[in-house]
Amino acid sequence: MAQYKAFEKGIFVNGQTILSFANGMGRYKELGLEILADYGLKDIVENNWYPMQAWLDAFKNIADEIGDATLFDIGVAIPDSADFPPKIAGIEEGLQAIDIAYHLNHSKNGKDPMYNNETGEMQEGIGHYFFEKLSPNSAKIIGDNPYPCEFDKGIITAMDHKFNPAAEVTTDNSVENRKSGGKTSTYIIKW
Repeated sequence: MAQYKAFEKGIFVNGQTILSFANGMGRYKELGLEILADYGLKDIVENNWYPMQAWLDAFKNIADEIGDATLFDIGVAIPDSADFPPKIAGIEEGLQAIDIAYHLNHSKNGKDPMYNNETGEMQEGIGHYFFEKLSPNSAKIIGDNPYPCEFDKGIITAMDHKFNPAAEVTTDNSVENRKSGGKTSTYIIKW
């Protein structure tokens, strides 16, 4: 299964992103904090770095015990708390910014983020969110990362809704996705 397994050892996630995990669980926030603690993620501090694999293990637990709807809700909470590039103007820029934000919120060996806002340099090792415009009012994103499909769909939906509340995101089930063992998942966005 391509979900829930970090691509490399030594990858970390920032604390504010992990805290969005619990916040995205709504009324199950306390359960979310307990699950994080079960994987060694306790007393999370926003600006500290934590092992990505432990966070992915917590996601797996949520998927098995609570279900995909909660993974989606956690994804929806991410754009409100994770680091994103400044000055995003419009839905297309927002969708393109997901990959940059993904790298801003991850680190190799718990040091600097994997994206440098000043130089535009991006480190490899966690995969990507590839954006492709399909028409004036549609696009697709291919998620090549170890996170669950519904989590990705939640992030994309939240970003779309910041600019167009009527935007729709669907998983393209005509191609294999990570949930069914594929390497990537494809999401179609219409606005």
